[in-house]
Amino acid sequence: MSTLFTKIINGQIPGRFVWKDESTVAFLTIGPITHGHTLVVPRAEVDHWVDAPEELMNHLMMVARHIGRAQKQAFGSQRAGLMVAGFEVPHLHVHVWPTNSLADFDLARADNDPNPTTMDANAEKLRAALRADGHGALVPEA
Repeated sequence: MSTLFTKIINGQIPGRFVWKDESTVAFLTIGPITHGHTLVVPRAEVDHWVDAPEELMNHLMMVARHIGRAQKQAFGSQRAGLMVAGFEVPHLHVHVWPTNSLADFDLARADNDPNPTTMDANAEKLRAALRADGHGALVPEA
């Protein structure tokens, strides 16, 4: 059975994508902790990160690193936060978000009703930063 993320990846549910390659996609979460909060997700339906092949985990972390660098530039944050929680959707995903404090690591602070116009603008800011960092071939159009 397809997960929610598989449906987003396949275009059955809309998503604000900022990265697409053969094995991985990244899109803004619908419940952001901070502006630009992104999920890095394998195309393959892997439930738990410890069950993912090593090569896939390495690739997810590399993509998360690129996203984090772009977030710092685009949103002017001191750091990029990273978390693998896995309780929300049974499909491996890495949370990456711009952060300036440990308080930004609390998923309970997520905005569950973000402004769509702001979300679109955040996605475009992140896409622009990824393109500027040399990843244009992997950054989809809006």
